[in-house]
Amino acid sequence: MRQKIYSGYDSYKKLKGILKEIFPERICLVTGKQSFVNCGAKNSLSKILNKYDYIQYSDFEVNPKLIQLKRGIALFKKQKCDFVIGIGGGSVIDVAKSISVLACNDVKPEEAIKGNWPVPLKKIKTLIIPTTAGSGSESTHFSTIYINKTKYSLSNNLILPEYVILDPAFTLSLPRYITACTGMDALCQAIESFWSVKSTSLSRQYSKKAIELSLKNIVKAVTKPDRNSRKNMLLASNYAGRAINIAMTNVAHALSYSMTSDFKIPHGHAVSLTLPYFIELNSNISPLNIQDKRGIIFAKNKTTELLESLGALLAKDAKNKILNIMRKIGLETKLSKLHVRKMDLKVLVKNGENQGKMKNNPRTISTSELDNLIKTIY
Repeated sequence: MRQKIYSGYDSYKKLKGILKEIFPERICLVTGKQSFVNCGAKNSLSKILNKYDYIQYSDFEVNPKLIQLKRGIALFKKQKCDFVIGIGGGSVIDVAKSISVLACNDVKPEEAIKGNWPVPLKKIKTLIIPTTAGSGSESTHFSTIYINKTKYSLSNNLILPEYVILDPAFTLSLPRYITACTGMDALCQAIESFWSVKSTSLSRQYSKKAIELSLKNIVKAVTKPDRNSRKNMLLASNYAGRAINIAMTNVAHALSYSMTSDFKIPHGHAVSLTLPYFIELNSNISPLNIQDKRGIIFAKNKTTELLESLGALLAKDAKNKILNIMRKIGLETKLSKLHVRKMDLKVLVKNGENQGKMKNNPRTISTSELDNLIKTIY
């Protein structure tokens, strides 16, 4: 399915035409608890939305839980909605996308989240308006849902939204730390998807565009934001989302989930803690550790191309460049200063190893390598 993506300042006005085309009887509007108001979306969109019947759902937290998703599904069914609009950051988008499929199919949400889908499937059409520049979730076919403290990816091609509006105006008031975290998430997704064993020529084009836009704009977007840097970071996020929709993420994301669920480090910050060091590890690829079936020459050429995109000659230079960006935008680079105890490091390694995403990495990463990496960033 091809998405209809509208971007640029005032692109929110496209909502009027989309609703005329869909003509929904009742909209399920999924939003954050405060962000919908704080980012200006409510003020801008109310004149359009108020002409339609809608209910609003925001009863969930960052890193949404299964029980919270179930409440949204129950509300959707009770109110007999027929269209979903998600306006918010990654968690809002994931809940909206999940409802669009799970509310109209006879499947237990926990079964679908674990990959047990019935066929054939139906879906409710969905429009997404991101208000952060980082997750790229508006252009992916999977959603992150937590069962207890375990992160799952609800995945199905039907989850991809039909409509996306990228209006940078809704990111203008983002706090500095959230801008830094979400911006680094976009950059890390772009890098991981580039070296992924599932990458394609198209996904790598998206990755390179996201890398280019991120490197040129992230520091300004955090430290001295203006309309142009906000616009470009929102585009970078979307390109990164389109890249991982094809190629998926891998090692840095695998290690990040425990950091977020167990130690409350926001996702984008968690991913960026290890990503620079994986650039070095992945550059050390050989016939003994390669996982990419396209071969060692292909993998080495891809590494060279990635370093060029990052403006570096050596992997060490690229690592240091990413670390310097983190320092410039105020992101702590050491776990010891993020309330992680030394005794917890083995948990991070174990939980990271257990993630299937490790198989998407171009080379195997041994337990001892993960141990050393985690100790380095402690």
